[in-house]
Amino acid sequence: MAAHVLRLRIALLFGGLRGDVRHVVRVVFGLLVLAAATFTACWALLTLRDADADVVAAVTVLGGSAVTLGFALAPLLASVDDPLDPRRFAVLGLRRGPLAAVLALVGIISVPILVLSAVAASAAVVWTAHGVPAAVSALGAILGVLTCSMLARVGMAIASLFLRERRSRELSGLFLLAVLVVVVPVGVFFASLEWQGEVPSQLLEAMQILALTPIGAAWAAPGLVAAGDGRAGSALLVAVGTLVILALLWGLLVRRLLTTTERPAVGRDRGGLGWFGVAPGTAGGAIAARSLMYWFGDPRYIVNMLVIPVAAAVTVVPLLVAGVPWEFAVLVPVPFAALLLGWLPHNDLAYDSTAVWMHIASGVRGGADRLGRLVPVLLISLPVLAVAIPVAISLHGRWAMLPAMVGVCAALFLAALGLSSVASVLGPYAVSRPGESPFQQPQRTGPGGAISQSLVMLGAVVLSAPTLWIAWLALEDIDNASLALWVGLASGLIILIIGVAAGARVFSHRGGQLMEFAEST
Repeated sequence: MAAHVLRLRIALLFGGLRGDVRHVVRVVFGLLVLAAATFTACWALLTLRDADADVVAAVTVLGGSAVTLGFALAPLLASVDDPLDPRRFAVLGLRRGPLAAVLALVGIISVPILVLSAVAASAAVVWTAHGVPAAVSALGAILGVLTCSMLARVGMAIASLFLRERRSRELSGLFLLAVLVVVVPVGVFFASLEWQGEVPSQLLEAMQILALTPIGAAWAAPGLVAAGDGRAGSALLVAVGTLVILALLWGLLVRRLLTTTERPAVGRDRGGLGWFGVAPGTAGGAIAARSLMYWFGDPRYIVNMLVIPVAAAVTVVPLLVAGVPWEFAVLVPVPFAALLLGWLPHNDLAYDSTAVWMHIASGVRGGADRLGRLVPVLLISLPVLAVAIPVAISLHGRWAMLPAMVGVCAALFLAALGLSSVASVLGPYAVSRPGESPFQQPQRTGPGGAISQSLVMLGAVVLSAPTLWIAWLALEDIDNASLALWVGLASGLIILIIGVAAGARVFSHRGGQLMEFAEST
């Protein structure tokens, strides 16, 4: 027995040592990669000492603004505990003001801030080589680093106050999806620019805007001084003011954290509730969560979504065969995909099988049912369109058409959603049952399914006709592009609101027929 216990203890000891060794190896490898990346970034910046001031300004302002925004968003995306949470030091009985100051100062001593400090110092060296006073270069770097540090402190505090209770993989995924929606279009836009030895005018305009914003003022100040721009003083004032406001906000958050009880760890997210742990605790939220589970787990929904990009891409082929120029043919697939995405939920009630009984038997209002079912479509479609529209415009080669493209896609997508909200309760038709092959369709005795599909799709096109016509005119007169944007957004939203309201009313009045339909199919 003793020998058995001894062998067990030795096995546990060596197992723990192996685990510790693996952890140390991962940490060391991560630090080496980070050191290499930091060295590369600093070296790349130092090579700009002989470049034009506009090029240096484009790199530092745009890159610094992106990094600053990343420091603000990272605490919301990463579900990690803050080691400098003020509540950890509440037992020491320190006053709130000194504690907030000490924690803000200690927060600077971290790996991300040290890496950023090295890169900022390299940028200051480059600006000094371009004739900017060393004091101004150093001040811009210091203000940029301190702003990032305070944004991280404030973001951590806000996350610990408001996001801990519902932090889950699904919620983090939503945050990452929002970042993707912003990063990919911006990346596509930058990739489409032609430098030709000088900074494109679009980047110069973006730099001028960022120079007076809290995320870009500190990084832009040295460049404005180098260019002799009179807004350099305003940029410094914005940077200093941003830092002061963040410090005051940090003080208020420390006070709030020290006077509130830390929320207990909630086990519902770890219990496998998934989207139900993220959605609001309302009827519409429950329906949205259940619909999300279906859309991301049911092969019938997944097949419908996968068909859309293929069908949209195929539309280019007949246009090219017919002799339509490439720059015009590439504008067709994205609006067609927007129409199909809005058309997807036109029969969503039929996919519920007997689950629709829960809604009707529990007295769920029609508005909650209609809005809850639209959440998955919106969550999928908006990121897809946000990425696809800039790609299509970059292939078209004329970014001035972007507002018109947004207006057309908005009109088709929202109009189709509004009509689908009515069609799914007014004319549902039988579909394959849960667990059956998505390509296996049941026998239908009438033309109801074909009529419902056709009316939704053709109706959305007809209702979007004014936007389509204005966008067509924009190909000749680009001044119509903005008009197409606002007409498309306005008409699409109006049709969506009317469609959801009408669908909610029909759902409330046809409960018996809907239950009979679910029973018969």
